[in-house]
Amino acid sequence: MAVIRTYRVNYALTTMLLGALSFLITGCKKAEQSIAPEVTVKVVHPRLGSISEQIPADATLAPFAQAALSPKITAPVRKFYVQRGSIVKAGQLLATLENRDLEAAALDNKGAYTAAQAAYETATRATAPEDYTKAQLDLTQAKGALDLNQSIVSARSQLFAQGAIPGRDLDTAKATLVQSQAAYDIAKQHFEAVQEVSHKAMLENAQGQLASAQGKYLGAQAQLSYTEIRSPISGVVTDRPLFEGETAAAGTPVITIMDTSALLAKLHISQIQSQQLTQGAPAEVTIPGVADHIAAKISLISPALDPGSTTVEVWLRVENPKNYFKAGTAVHAVITGRAMSNALLIPSEAVQTAADGTTKSVMVVVAADGSARRHTVVLGIQTPETVQVLSGITAADTVITTGAYGLDDGTKVKIGATATDKPDTTDADTKPGAGKKDEQ
Repeated sequence: MAVIRTYRVNYALTTMLLGALSFLITGCKKAEQSIAPEVTVKVVHPRLGSISEQIPADATLAPFAQAALSPKITAPVRKFYVQRGSIVKAGQLLATLENRDLEAAALDNKGAYTAAQAAYETATRATAPEDYTKAQLDLTQAKGALDLNQSIVSARSQLFAQGAIPGRDLDTAKATLVQSQAAYDIAKQHFEAVQEVSHKAMLENAQGQLASAQGKYLGAQAQLSYTEIRSPISGVVTDRPLFEGETAAAGTPVITIMDTSALLAKLHISQIQSQQLTQGAPAEVTIPGVADHIAAKISLISPALDPGSTTVEVWLRVENPKNYFKAGTAVHAVITGRAMSNALLIPSEAVQTAADGTTKSVMVVVAADGSARRHTVVLGIQTPETVQVLSGITAADTVITTGAYGLDDGTKVKIGATATDKPDTTDADTKPGAGKKDEQ
């Protein structure tokens, strides 16, 4: 009986304890359900200002100008006048090749050219004029003899008719007239031939011989000049693979010159982005090891697409007067594209991207109940710090910046600091590093 009584007492106590524990758990759940969750966030008011599109791209620095100098002939190097790293000017003599045989050939052709010049002077100023003058004089003399004999025949014909002279005198005069007529015709033909053919042909022959001699001489001089290697540009010697005495092969570079007073950052961007750019537009280049951004500007926009990538090549000119930056360095460039003024701007961190990868939204605090509501927005120009909002919110809205990630629509929020920002109607530069974000 004692055992049964003890069991009943223990059972009663256990039942009471379980009831009390159940009451406590239910009460806690109701308390938790009665307290709404609240998240602390930071907010900002959209402001009106200016914004410029920032187009990022990777590039490699290239020299502004480069010349790999190759000889046109194969010959040993007689002497180098520069070393790698030497600073040179345009037209400066850099090296000479062995050229004694070419010097002799040039001298020989110079002599032939001088002789041709003398022959041309003789032909044009002596021989040809003399032949022309002699033919002209012969024609004049033949004409005079013909006229004289014609007058003699005419006079003797009258005398013969009057019976003053015998017939043989008239016949002799007529025979002489025929001879003088033939002599005149021959002199006339010779003069015309000299005038129209011989004189011209003689001058052309002399001119041709002179031109041939001159061409051979200039060719020999050109061959000789190929043994002197001169710089076509001002710059610095970056490569000189041979030493004096070694043979320089035709077409193989023996000296490379680079003009690095300015460098070109060559990059590729999409066709749509390139349509917003103009030559001379500003840009910034980030160079490894250099703390500050380097100012640059667009020097060339390719007029055609790259056939391999269907992108547009753009060159940025980076001034390098002290040769501090090196060609071949990989850099990151940011080009300033289209700009908008009086745009509605918010910090980039306030924008969230949906799971579809395209839909953009922001969380806005509803003043009436302090809840966060999601607003789908359409964006315009975007930079790493600031974005332009085309639609979805207004300047009067309170946009959550910090703490918006993972918030459900309708979640109660607590502003971490008092929002006192008002829409700014003045233009503000929104390029990277231009100023602090309006954030609370």
